[in-house]
Amino acid sequence: MILTFLGKGGSGRTTLAIAAAQRLSKEGKRVLLATQDPTTEFLLETPLSTEPTSISAQFWAVKLQAAVLLEESWEEIKKLEAQYLRSPLLKEVYGQELSVLPGMDQGLALNALREYYESGQYDVIIFDGTGDLNLLRMFAIPEHLSWYIRRFQNLFLNSDLGKAISPFIQPISSAILNVTWTAEDLTNNPNANQANQMLERGKTALREGNVAGYLVADDDPYALKTAKFLWGSAQQSGLTIAGVLLNRETQVREVVNSEFAPLPVTAVPAIDSGEWESLGNALPDLVGAISQAPPTVEIDRTQRTVKVFLPGFSKKEIKLTQPQTQQEIAIEAGDQRRNIELPPPLKGQPVTGAKFLEDGHLLVSF
Repeated sequence: MILTFLGKGGSGRTTLAIAAAQRLSKEGKRVLLATQDPTTEFLLETPLSTEPTSISAQFWAVKLQAAVLLEESWEEIKKLEAQYLRSPLLKEVYGQELSVLPGMDQGLALNALREYYESGQYDVIIFDGTGDLNLLRMFAIPEHLSWYIRRFQNLFLNSDLGKAISPFIQPISSAILNVTWTAEDLTNNPNANQANQMLERGKTALREGNVAGYLVADDDPYALKTAKFLWGSAQQSGLTIAGVLLNRETQVREVVNSEFAPLPVTAVPAIDSGEWESLGNALPDLVGAISQAPPTVEIDRTQRTVKVFLPGFSKKEIKLTQPQTQQEIAIEAGDQRRNIELPPPLKGQPVTGAKFLEDGHLLVSF
């Protein structure tokens, strides 16, 4: 399970992330707190490094530094190149020389989370990231990249250029690489599709509720508006939102309950940082609530409908399109576009109607 917290800066995301980690570890779960926020180690009063540091029993914390992650990833790329290429080209380029380009932080952090997730060493990973739209774009990387690979790979092989060079793929792969591939192997060979398989695992983790987020807000009206916007945007990333934490509040106001229905809203009283046990006890059952969270997409094959949850958006802010291939539908909302691949009964069928329901769902018929 990977948990993260979304909300306006200053609403208390990092404090609640630490409290959640402390509570879950005391419940017997092996917890890793992965952070990009330098204030985390100040709050923990423990220096953190790029390797998991023990904070208490069953609780570790690690600092995700993009430059270090880039070096480690670069060495893995060089190993793969040496494995497949007869004459490696990158062996003279060192990870310490590389600069972190804008946007690279997200991909590196996501890959680090994937590695910790697949290691099986932890029951819960709490990711203390930016908590904003950039974090949601990070979780959307597997779905978006998978779409690019799927579409452009097939387009290239079916293009005049792809057909022209396809006879040369086998002799070139044999002469330069340590493998023998044909043009068809580029789409069917498991070894050629390691990246796509990794992306599919990422998409599956999101779909099955193994990755979830909580919205954090306080009495600042802009914090509540930000949380509502991030709720809708999270649906576009495929991220399950399991609840709302109203920080530094003694009770939940009725207006907040109505704004975020059907999500459960929990008031977390003002407790000083460092009082982790008291703060953790004020939190709800963070893991248990996830199974009750509303799904982002529901597909009814019998009724031939796709229902997408888009809370926080009005009908005017949503745009639905269907490519000519009719293999998927694209939904644009909140400065994000999501491509939803259709199942076999609906694949190849045109959209016959769409209706935006009062409960925040977009109902698409085929």
